[in-house]
Amino acid sequence: MSTEPTAATGIGVFGGTFAPIHHGHIRLAVELRERLRLDRVLIVPSAHPPHRAAPEVPPERRLEWARLALAGEPGLVVDDREIRRTGPSYTYDTLAGLRAEFGPAAPIALLLGDDAANQLHTWHRWRELFDLAHLVFVERPYEPSAPAPELASFLRGRRVGAAQALLERPAGNWMAASIPPLAISSTRIRQLLKAGRSIRGLVPDAVIQSLATEDVRALTKDEDPAED
Repeated sequence: MSTEPTAATGIGVFGGTFAPIHHGHIRLAVELRERLRLDRVLIVPSAHPPHRAAPEVPPERRLEWARLALAGEPGLVVDDREIRRTGPSYTYDTLAGLRAEFGPAAPIALLLGDDAANQLHTWHRWRELFDLAHLVFVERPYEPSAPAPELASFLRGRRVGAAQALLERPAGNWMAASIPPLAISSTRIRQLLKAGRSIRGLVPDAVIQSLATEDVRALTKDEDPAED
């Protein structure tokens, strides 16, 4: 599928380990695509996350789950660039690649939960992310916004309140988005699997049907709750 955007449309970028991808991820991507009037949202599984131990599930398997989960979902596109790339899966490198592909005028929005936003100042080349994209911080009731002073100072004067403002420039601003949360997390899914309980309704059926014994074994070894 071509990733070339049409004129005057925005591209969303939603990364994570997706171990496993679940309906909470999908609903968040759908809501933000509609609210921000994005042409599409790229779902980008991380191969080697810099801020946590890599999941026990191999990157290629998590990529396969994302493709199964999003097959036929309008406007949500699985992007494998971090799986193909060697070294740490830095968001800066991902956005730099997207900017090179889409050109200097295409609006690009990096979609982040408040948990990630609170740690943004620790990311690789984090200030330069704003040269490549807008940032959209998704507010979560159980993870209140608490940016470090360094980040809060940097964000001052860059906030916009309407989605249209993100489409009028290619990068450089940020906005907050409140999405009704689904009580689903990858951590809970892994806990249910470990207990031998059903995950029906939490994970797309196509992903559940693909789970093999080694997948369940790998998922139940992974206790890190990050990026859920």
